[in-house]
Amino acid sequence: MSGITTLGQFIIEKQADFPYAKGELSRLLRDIGIAAKIVNREVNKAGLVDILGDAGQTNIQGEGQKKLDVYADEQFIKALQSGGECCVVASEEHENPVYMQSGVSKNAKYIVCIDPLDGSSNIDVNVSVGTIFSIYRRLSDTGVSCNSNDILQHGTKQVAAGYVIYGSSTMLVYTTGKGVNGFTLDPSIGEFCLSHPDMKIPEAGHIYSINEGNYSKFPNGVKQYIKYCQMEDASTQRPYASRYIGSMVADIHRNLLKGGIFLYPTTSAHPNGKLRLMYECNPIAFIIEQAGGKATNGYQRILDIEPKTLHQRTAAFLGNSEMVELLEDFLQKQQ
Repeated sequence: MSGITTLGQFIIEKQADFPYAKGELSRLLRDIGIAAKIVNREVNKAGLVDILGDAGQTNIQGEGQKKLDVYADEQFIKALQSGGECCVVASEEHENPVYMQSGVSKNAKYIVCIDPLDGSSNIDVNVSVGTIFSIYRRLSDTGVSCNSNDILQHGTKQVAAGYVIYGSSTMLVYTTGKGVNGFTLDPSIGEFCLSHPDMKIPEAGHIYSINEGNYSKFPNGVKQYIKYCQMEDASTQRPYASRYIGSMVADIHRNLLKGGIFLYPTTSAHPNGKLRLMYECNPIAFIIEQAGGKATNGYQRILDIEPKTLHQRTAAFLGNSEMVELLEDFLQKQQ
């Protein structure tokens, strides 16, 4: 174990970054890490037990719930409820916020917004999936019920955000506004260990990630940008590589390590965008910005978008600053 820093050790070492917190945020991040280990265990044996396929229900989005969606949602809520540092969970799988009713949670100071299992439609075919989470400090007084103002805060108010990717290895990547750090799960000791300190998105990106099957439904500016990415030009090392996994966490994780842009525009079928602001776009935008990149809806910084509803949707363009800014230019020229 010499030279290894575990997630728990790292969180404790960074506790001084939060003078207003007396260990609560550290314990909350620990609780999320514990739930991630449990979900990882089930994801990795998905082909051996009865947790593949549909659960026979739909979530508030009208999307079919997979059995692992339901399982992951239950595990994260259970861990956060037991930990006592979270007063309410806003989950993709629930129409309304889930208020923590246990006695240990009555004075909890934090709100968690979470997509328990992003990309779950891929689990049946053994493709990487993930968890996305966002943490806010409550605005209302402790000891009373939280309200919508506690939950619907701007992305700039996040105190922490992160994702877990369940792939060939399992990683937890998070930020508290002081850089991005990645931890890889070592199954031999059951601990997340610091493997990617101070992560920065490469300055030059040569990958674009988008579901080109919806090309006919994209705004003209996005179509023109895709054509630009596909044109041959030695000075800009084009054409760029097209890589699209279909799990937001997996696509973002690759681009964070290798450089690139992730595009999820509005379409004629989804004029307001499809990704959810509170528990998908805000946390990922926070991470991308902390890693030196840029995150917008094409016209506005994602973290500045005013949240009005829990399941609000938005377009999202995240990645290298230069690539995102060029995409914005294409969109503005086509207005």
